[in-house]
Formats: sequence, structure tokens, C-alpha cells
Amino acid sequence: MEKPIEACKVDDALEIIVGKWKPKILLLLLEHKTMRFNELRRHLPGITQKMLTQQLRDLEEEYIVHRKVYAQVPPKVEYSITEYGLSLDPILDTIHQWGSAHLLFKAKQTAQKVATE
Repeated sequence: MEKPIEACKVDDALEIIVGKWKPKILLLLLEHKTMRFNELRRHLPGITQKMLTQQLRDLEEEYIVHRKVYAQVPPKVEYSITEYGLSLDPILDTIHQWGSAHLLFKAKQTAQKVATE
């Protein structure tokens, strides 16, 4: 049975995880389990404090990232993937593998095109 195009939830899913920084943030948290804000920032050259804050808030609102605030001075905040967020691991891994394969495929196609010219 075919689903009407309006029922496609791919757009909804992609809206949550797509962007320049969200996949990288998710991959870092999947790898490191728990990271502090400045640790994330050091691993993401070029991201601004404002952008990292917004991306983390977006992921927190979707229940993908957990933010834990420790009551101490100076304040300490840690970010981690939620149990629900862990469900993205195989999806991101598959997308990563496809991206790697696509780059190889594209390079091969470009090489063949150049060779035939």
C-alpha cells in the first residue's frame, strides 16, 4: 500500500537532525557519552557560542539531548544523549556510511568524465 506524500515523515525527521552542526554534535555525544559545553565547542571549530547554545536547546526540546546542571560555583553543565536519542546512532551511522560511499562514487564518476573528455 502506497503512502500519500503528505504522510511522509522523512521531512519531520530531517528537520530535527539536519543542519551544519546538529549531526556533528550528535556524533560527538554518541562517541563521548557526556561532554561539557566548552568541550563540545573545542571539538567544533567555527561554531559560535550562540549557535552551539541554540543547537543544544533544539536537541533538548526534541528529547534527544539531556542537559544536566550542577548547583556549584562556577556553574557546571553537562550534555549527554538521552536513551531516546540513542535510537539515532544506527541512523547517523548509515548516513555517514552512505556519505562516504557517495564521495567515492562521485570522485569515480568525475574521474571517468575527465578521462573521456
